Amino acid sequence: MSKIYINDTGQGFPLVLVHGYLGSSEMWCHQRDYFSKFSRVISPALPGFGESSDAQSLDSINKMAKFVINEIDTKRIDKFNLLGHSMGGMIVQEITKIAGDRVNKLICFATGSIGEIPGRFETIDETRKKLKKDGVKISFSRVPQKWFVKGDKDKNYYLCENAVKNVSLETADNALIAMKNWSGIDYLKNIKNETLIIWGDKDTSYNFDQVDTLNKNIKNSKLEIFKDCSHNVHLEKSDKFNNLIKDFIIQ
Repeated sequence: MSKIYINDTGQGFPLVLVHGYLGSSEMWCHQRDYFSKFSRVISPALPGFGESSDAQSLDSINKMAKFVINEIDTKRIDKFNLLGHSMGGMIVQEITKIAGDRVNKLICFATGSIGEIPGRFETIDETRKKLKKDGVKISFSRVPQKWFVKGDKDKNYYLCENAVKNVSLETADNALIAMKNWSGIDYLKNIKNETLIIWGDKDTSYNFDQVDTLNKNIKNSKLEIFKDCSHNVHLEKSDKFNNLIKDFIIQ
């Protein structure tokens, strides 16, 4: 996969950032700038997405997890902290299932354990149907607006626009299939890693029941709720988000 983009910056104990559906490596820009002062920050663009839009996309969460592990292995990194957003939160749960002994601390952000995503603003099948009917341009302008309280008026919305510029219909649909066919709920009780769960109380992609399920079933976990934030807390309140994670990973 020579067309894969991975941002690797900073020095110190590694922090791996895994973006979500229609995301990119660039969407972690506020976290890279902050955490690279004391950590080595690894933020890949998943195959088919963002800066890796020319790479062949993957159609399962397990394949995406193995892709991330392989890229970490290529960099000869053994142990690391792991943060996943949305679909990336599913991926990091899967990584923990495959290589949990290598994960120091786990952060599940705006995500859940059921790929069907109960309570989402629309079902995954409805998103797939609209994607095929309306095409990528309309779909990619419609969905990301729901990730901010201020919609496309948010100062960081441009990051979403940049991320989807070259994403194909096949890549978007493969990711929706991957999420729909995945479930991590039965494995939650086996996660031994210290885990931080983050959720914005205005998130219409993942409702409270989703994050509550994570918190109740992962034994060594805690839940932090951001008020007046939607799906992209890391962009809406980046300073507070970054400070929270710093306190968690260096304690």
